[in-house]
Amino acid sequence: MTQGRIRSELIHGTKAGYAATARGAGRGLDRLGLLPSRPPARAHRLRHWMYSLTCAHDSLALAGLDVPWWTYRSIDAVEAWLVDRPRPIRVFEYGSGASTLWLAKRADEVHTVEHDPGFAALVGERISAAGNVTMDVVPAVPTRDPVVPSAREGFAGLDFEAYVAAIEGHGEFDLVVIDGRAREACLAKAMPHLRTDGLVVFDNSARRRYRPAITAAPVTETRLWGLTPTLPYPDQTSLLRPSQPR
Repeated sequence: MTQGRIRSELIHGTKAGYAATARGAGRGLDRLGLLPSRPPARAHRLRHWMYSLTCAHDSLALAGLDVPWWTYRSIDAVEAWLVDRPRPIRVFEYGSGASTLWLAKRADEVHTVEHDPGFAALVGERISAAGNVTMDVVPAVPTRDPVVPSAREGFAGLDFEAYVAAIEGHGEFDLVVIDGRAREACLAKAMPHLRTDGLVVFDNSARRRYRPAITAAPVTETRLWGLTPTLPYPDQTSLLRPSQPR
């Protein structure tokens, strides 16, 4: 087993342990009557965040809180942008989940692509019920020489070329969400399919491996740092706007 693989499994195990502990604490608080029967409104930021910790790494439970897995500041900013946006609103999303259901309530048409068939099966029924969402499941292809690799540990030897290209053939989009695999390549591929006055949501944008791609893209970046639903630490989501006409 390679050092990268060992580190990846340790990180996965740590996250899984945290999620199980947080959800177990939530069940205990619920049995004791100490957890509200309904989640606090998102306007009550701290209370909503504390409640969300009991839904750690549970996309369907997070969807029940009516929030995507971005920073609260970016959720507020995107929601306000969508409210002011002329209809119809078309969205493309790399990485399905709670954000898909949140977007489906606020946009007219959502196209989402997911690389993990198991996760797609878990959330697929809820997503299909939304009625205005098309989900494509495009797994990575094992190969010794990936055309579009993922820099995330544990994903070596996988080609995400078809996953990244899933945006092609669907026309232009008002909003593109990048929250899946091979995000650097997703950003480059998405730009020609984004309306000139459109918006890109790039999650976890503080990660070092993403910075060169964001810096090189023809966009103006707004970094929104702070609390994120279910996460016990602050994170960053960036909003990217085209800075050059195509």
